[in-house]
Amino acid sequence: MALLRFLDIPPRLELDPDGHGRAIGTLVLIHGFPLSAHSWERQFVLSESGWRLIVPHLRGFDEGGDPRSRTSMDDHAGDIIDLLDSLHVEQAVIGGLSMGGYVTFALLRNAPSYFKGLLLADTRPQADTPEGKAARERMVVMVRERGPSAVADDMLPKLLGETSRREQPGLVEEVRGIIVSNGTEAIADALTAMMRRPDSTPTLRAIKVPTLIVVGDEDTVTPPELSVEMNSAIAGSELVRIPRAGHLANMEQPEVFNHAVGRFLQRF
Repeated sequence: MALLRFLDIPPRLELDPDGHGRAIGTLVLIHGFPLSAHSWERQFVLSESGWRLIVPHLRGFDEGGDPRSRTSMDDHAGDIIDLLDSLHVEQAVIGGLSMGGYVTFALLRNAPSYFKGLLLADTRPQADTPEGKAARERMVVMVRERGPSAVADDMLPKLLGETSRREQPGLVEEVRGIIVSNGTEAIADALTAMMRRPDSTPTLRAIKVPTLIVVGDEDTVTPPELSVEMNSAIAGSELVRIPRAGHLANMEQPEVFNHAVGRFLQRF
């Protein structure tokens, strides 16, 4: 069984007099579309508070060459479960951004016992509308005909908020670089999986673990109003809106994002 490639960031702990340290817990972060685990690098500082970070590249992303397609969110969720089992991680705070949130919902449906806590960033529970599915079908054709660079051209104005596109040209190029490092078929498979994903709205009221919802105020892909609805549906959840950030709030305003997540992790 081929496991996902992943980044494993150990906790930075002060050792006790015997030279031993222990992680507070494990934080699993699942990347969005059409990115990779590298999009979470600004969150690696969370290890300084004693958390181990497991950050997988979904199959085929970041030049991952595994030939097996992943055309459903359940497929991706199964990969995450296999990875956690291989690492002997029985429970974790698990979260995802955008498509990573869709994978997280699939994990909740299939394996809720793995969750100690939940992070939902710039994502939504609803399935694609017919118009949304048609747009993804067009993008499948685009990536197969013109490659990942065409997807980057199409997606960058949607992924990054107006403020970031204006004030952070280096970030624009960084995100472009992450997108074009991905394989054509990985992007096409992910689009198919997103088209096929079920409505996860019924899952929201069954969530019983502490939950943090984060959204950029300038997010036009999953607008803040959708996060407000999730906050109302998930009992006891917390909502943080991040100013001057779009769909990639963790990259656009990492200090604010990390402060919100760090404060949430203190619950554990």
